[in-house]
Amino acid sequence: MIRHTIEANEKPILDIFCDKYLFRIPSYQRPYAWTTEQASELLDDISVACGEAGDVTNASPYFLGSIVLIKDPQIPAADVVDGQQRLTTLTILLCVLRDLADAKIGQAIHNYICQTGDPIKGTEDVFRLTPRDRDADFFRSMVQADAKTSELPDPRQYSDARARMVENAAFFREKLKDVSDVQRRRLTMYIAQRCYLVIVAASDQESAFRIFSVLNSRGLDLSPADILKAEIIGALPVSKQDDYTSIWEDIEDELGRSRFAELFGHIRMIHRKQKMQGTLITEFREFVPSRKDPANFIDKELSPYAEAYEQVTDQAFESYQHAEEINRQPTHLARLDNFDWQPPAIEVIARRRGAPEFIFRFLSDLERLAYGLFLMRSDPSERIRRYGKLLSAIQAGDDLFLAGSPLQLDDEEKKAVLQALQGDIYKVTRIRLPLLLRLDELLSGGSAVYSHPIITVEHVLPQNPSQGSKWLTDFPNEIDRDQWVHKLANLVLLTRRKNTQASNLDFVEKKEKYFSTKAGVSNFAITSKVLNEKEWTLQTLEQRQSELIGAVAQLWRLA
Repeated sequence: MIRHTIEANEKPILDIFCDKYLFRIPSYQRPYAWTTEQASELLDDISVACGEAGDVTNASPYFLGSIVLIKDPQIPAADVVDGQQRLTTLTILLCVLRDLADAKIGQAIHNYICQTGDPIKGTEDVFRLTPRDRDADFFRSMVQADAKTSELPDPRQYSDARARMVENAAFFREKLKDVSDVQRRRLTMYIAQRCYLVIVAASDQESAFRIFSVLNSRGLDLSPADILKAEIIGALPVSKQDDYTSIWEDIEDELGRSRFAELFGHIRMIHRKQKMQGTLITEFREFVPSRKDPANFIDKELSPYAEAYEQVTDQAFESYQHAEEINRQPTHLARLDNFDWQPPAIEVIARRRGAPEFIFRFLSDLERLAYGLFLMRSDPSERIRRYGKLLSAIQAGDDLFLAGSPLQLDDEEKKAVLQALQGDIYKVTRIRLPLLLRLDELLSGGSAVYSHPIITVEHVLPQNPSQGSKWLTDFPNEIDRDQWVHKLANLVLLTRRKNTQASNLDFVEKKEKYFSTKAGVSNFAITSKVLNEKEWTLQTLEQRQSELIGAVAQLWRLA
């Protein structure tokens, strides 16, 4: 009978990118998908943890997460069930550090990338990570091979995984090329010696998949909130534990298990004001004084923050004044692809619940800041630093509405937002729908309600007009078409899936058959204005662009 084994060990990178492991990404795995945003987050986190001075061996460790492998304990070959994105991105980072280093250091780094062959044993050089079969040769020749990240190809000629590999290598190189040799060497040493992964290795596929499911399940596994509950309630006098357990569980029932767990991350941010560098439990214990006075924490923090969080996420703020306007603001913010704005919103509502006018003004400016950061392509680390400064200002009682406040955009930021609005908005996939919905609500006077199951962004002037169409008569200059096709002025909202054939119809027919409902109208103010146009010309686009950006500039005080 075959005896299956499961082992779990926390190891530094130098004991992972070594001869004990040869990682292979099975073909059934999804393609490599991390973008420069995740790459930036990884490099920033490691760099912050590494610091700039002191003995690396005494630096605080950095936990990179866990990976799940199918691996026979007796041989190095290991199929990666979970962890492909981290292993691949770490390999790319090491390749860039190698190619920026001098020959001696570069060779030392290369040993973490490639296992050196032994002529006595009859073995050849083999890279420690092999991506999926379809990308393996490309990754070897374009990234892993010595000096290859010094001459990277244009990623636009590739698609999907290969483009991401090249883009992330180029990103790391751009970020690190001007860093001193000493600091790059320190960073490399820190990655090797003080960055840790938990290696969970199962000898059979079934066990590995079962572990993967448990690690990624949102079922009833212990959450950080469960662990913190035991510690905080356990620190209370026995006579108070039952009462506070009831309070705790009532809050959890009200929010639901998932949102309750998320609330603890927001409370950590309210205290820490920085991006999480360790685990939630570790940082909560260190920065939130919950166990020193657990009753005070539950009464003065957990309860009011939970109420504020529920009001933010459910748009359920109640007040004698501005309640409707206040509840509308989180709807605008929730359309963005991050929730980093929530801790400042929670803090203000919890602190200033009796001042609805202040809350409304704050949330209006928070919307302006959040959309501005998004349009300026601020990365997650920059975004969180800004919100951390804002939390400090809130807690210090600073005037948040004065110039220079972290809540306000400065003149350069206003210019950058206006410049972004003038750009190819359609290509900024994560902002185009939230921006157009916000603009549509503005044009409708705030009366719009969006309950449609499908909302898409479509072009008026099509991306690829058909030969012989009137579009080519109205826009004979290809440069003009390329300049305007993805601009804000040329975009509308529809409550249907895209139809490539219909999108190429001439303007009059396109309005009637594609942009209108059966009643001949549109559900969106921004689209209705297009239906009122008799023709779609360069002059129409210029005027509409000016009107739309003018409306946003007035709303967000950009001029």
